[in-house]
Amino acid sequence: MKLFSITALTAAVLLGSSVSALALERGGVMTYGRYTDSLFLDPVLNDANVDIWILTNIYDTLIAPSKDGLTLEPSLATEWKLNDAGDEVTLKLREGVKFSDGTPMTTDDVVWSLTRAANPENGIWNSLDASINKVTAPDSSTILISLKYPDPTILSALSVFNTAIMPKAAFEAMPGTTDKEKAEAFAQKPIGTGAFMLESWERGATMKLVKNPNYWAMGEDGKPLPYLDGLTFEIIPDDATRILKLQSGDIQGAEFIPFARVAELKADDKLNMELFPSTKVNDIIINVRPMIGDRENPLSDEKVRQAMNYAVNKDAIVQVVTYGVGTPLTSFMATTTPMHSGTTPLFAYDLEKAKALMAESKYPDGFSTSILTLAGNQDELATATALQQMWAAIGIKLEIKQVDNASRTDQYRAGTFDMRAGAWTNDISDASQITSYFAYSPTIDALHSGWKSDEVDGLFVASQKEMDPTKRAEQFARIQDIFNASGPTIPLYETPYPVALSKSVNGFYQIPLGNNVFREAWMAK
Repeated sequence: MKLFSITALTAAVLLGSSVSALALERGGVMTYGRYTDSLFLDPVLNDANVDIWILTNIYDTLIAPSKDGLTLEPSLATEWKLNDAGDEVTLKLREGVKFSDGTPMTTDDVVWSLTRAANPENGIWNSLDASINKVTAPDSSTILISLKYPDPTILSALSVFNTAIMPKAAFEAMPGTTDKEKAEAFAQKPIGTGAFMLESWERGATMKLVKNPNYWAMGEDGKPLPYLDGLTFEIIPDDATRILKLQSGDIQGAEFIPFARVAELKADDKLNMELFPSTKVNDIIINVRPMIGDRENPLSDEKVRQAMNYAVNKDAIVQVVTYGVGTPLTSFMATTTPMHSGTTPLFAYDLEKAKALMAESKYPDGFSTSILTLAGNQDELATATALQQMWAAIGIKLEIKQVDNASRTDQYRAGTFDMRAGAWTNDISDASQITSYFAYSPTIDALHSGWKSDEVDGLFVASQKEMDPTKRAEQFARIQDIFNASGPTIPLYETPYPVALSKSVNGFYQIPLGNNVFREAWMAK
């Protein structure tokens, strides 16, 4: 039986930043430049990082990932225990927690939120909670989760955004008859227990968050977090413009700095250029359906995909795009992901082998295809341009289509794209989430690609019930072998998170799982 608890002293250490309380300055609004806007601020029904990395500032989960993303820490639950059989979790709730509208968080809210997250009809992340059979509250401060079967990932799953605790009454009072209709209404003005709450949202331009006056966590100065009065997210798709606004002082932080600019910004004495450790993998996602609309799809030919992979010089792309910061992928998941397997880069560059595979394919004379990249994103454009040149050597003509994120997402989800630049970060310290999204076809048709392996699907289902770590690792190793050899991606590289901040900003960090943590951020005046 595993028991986790936290004392008030430990909480102060975990929740505070590393600077002296005397140096802290409260107040002010931090403006942060994002490359694109969020889409849907509902924890359960979203499927994009642009939502997730905002949600984690508005909502809290019962358990939180640690700063290094490898362990778990208390959040809305102060302690928990998993029974020896691995099929029952008991959690003690933090006392006095309120939602941002001032209403108390109750066990009813927790039971309802977890039940909603585990509902197989709701969203795509319910596979993380598929083991949940029933959630009950034996008393006003205890939650009991009974599982259908022993689940090796259940505690980590309770730290993932989709299990965020929401106010049952406020959600159910929304207009609409279905969960999705109510979620769409609720997400316009979400209510959570997080450090911030939504004040206004001009879609595609600006999102403003303000501090939650009812937030439960304390700062180093003994007063409630957050230190900031508010956060303003400016949507600035163009990398160069985002950096220019940071350098001019118009904004105090900027995400997704192109690696080509990292050295320059490191030398700027007004900025802190951070490379936060990550689980981020970069790849090209391929639509492998035999037909896309009414046209034949050459990318459905496995030999074509293998030829394309061998024709890509991954080392060259790492140098050209990441300036040596990245590392070629040895699996579809990052080396920082538990149960990653593979020691050598996938599809080592071999142009002759690529040409031979094309000759053996159904398209020996080549073909034309396209790739969707995000307009204004220098790294994606540089990658696509390099691929355009490399694939020309095997007879493939690549059209680069620069589009906005909403348009790309629509085509991606509809399965009407040829290829798109892709990036992924884990939200859980386990191999299950990325595998469910990339390889397990029932989730989203394997990256919306149309790829399917019955063996992989079966192995993934088995892995979610396997309590023996050795056997589970073997299952994931086999999944990776199959996907890496025949899957719908061009695996490129893994990279850190490049974030540039004004020297006035302190206490902000991005954990390897991707969450942007602003609750401890403060600005020196």
